[in-house]
Amino acid sequence: MDDITSRALISDLETRRALQLDTLSAILPMERRDRLAELLTDDDVATLKHLAQEGMGENTLRALASDLAYLEAWALAATGAALPWPASESLALKFVAHHLWDPARRETDPQHGMPADAAAALRESEMLRSTGPHAPSTVKRRLASWGTLHRWKGQEGPFASPSLRSALRLAVRASTRPRRRKSKRAVTRDVLDRLLATCSSDRLADTRDLAILLLAFASGGRRRSEVARLRVEQLSDEAPVPLDPQDPKSETLPCVAIQLGRTKTGNADDEAGRVLLVGPPVEALREWLERADVSQGPIFRAIDRWEAIEERALTPQSINLIVKRRCAMSGLDAREFSAHGLRSGYLTEAAQRGVSLPEAMQQSQHRSVQQAASYYNDAERRQGRAVRLGI
Repeated sequence: MDDITSRALISDLETRRALQLDTLSAILPMERRDRLAELLTDDDVATLKHLAQEGMGENTLRALASDLAYLEAWALAATGAALPWPASESLALKFVAHHLWDPARRETDPQHGMPADAAAALRESEMLRSTGPHAPSTVKRRLASWGTLHRWKGQEGPFASPSLRSALRLAVRASTRPRRRKSKRAVTRDVLDRLLATCSSDRLADTRDLAILLLAFASGGRRRSEVARLRVEQLSDEAPVPLDPQDPKSETLPCVAIQLGRTKTGNADDEAGRVLLVGPPVEALREWLERADVSQGPIFRAIDRWEAIEERALTPQSINLIVKRRCAMSGLDAREFSAHGLRSGYLTEAAQRGVSLPEAMQQSQHRSVQQAASYYNDAERRQGRAVRLGI
């Protein structure tokens, strides 16, 4: 087979895979579709399509696709061969050694960590950006994705082996990389008020962004993916609630329930996945729906330069960019904030106001008490006497 025919065949295969990936366009990051088509095999695409048909959550499937593409690229760069199924225990150990290493030892031992030629190949393919060791959480997630894909393919992987678990535990313990939160700073109420102040005009984008910020925060700090995919059909009007529950003559506030559907930690039919909005967030949401003339389908949509509202929903990344843009407009450093800051900010604010952890978790829908409690612990430490002994 001559080179021209070979290149044409490769191009045809990649085009076919790209078209197959189009069927997953609602889930996968399509700005990287062509790159994924180059890296993923036909079997990989078939597995992803199967998982989508099985109803796997969008975020989980998106992460699996991204991790699978990275694993395929790493295997090719590190071994010169495609990712084998099933993977060997030695290959999984090599993955850990290539991604969790000691920078100090690297200075005296160039062979420590990922080989330079493998790292260069991954950077050239834009699959690797870090110049140092990976975050332990990233390595653990990719190993977990690798294991999940083995199970869905009906194969046994090496991911439960004692040697791999021990190597991973020791590598994480030796890692000098500090754990970083998804948002450096929490969007607490004082920060939120500054962001809301930038939405004071009658522009459609301001009306939409005001509703996004208030809904995301007040509904328990919703994840950006949950905000992006919210649909009108998930809303239901509830009876107004009194401003002062102790006063029978108190004025009332509008109330709306949101049935979250499938979330990161809950199923679509989970009865507990229901949160309430009360007061200003409801008013802001209703104003957006009325002005945008949205009566069904996606709630938060793109707006073009002529203020025409598009049919497509905003992406999770768009929600993140809206938060960052509003931070910049309010004079805050946008690099220190992300959409996840609304989630951490909700719990931090709840702790500062004395709201009980179980009550806050009911609204935030956190399943892990340990994770939710970390925000309460931070808030209590900042306000406690122990940290003020040096004052």
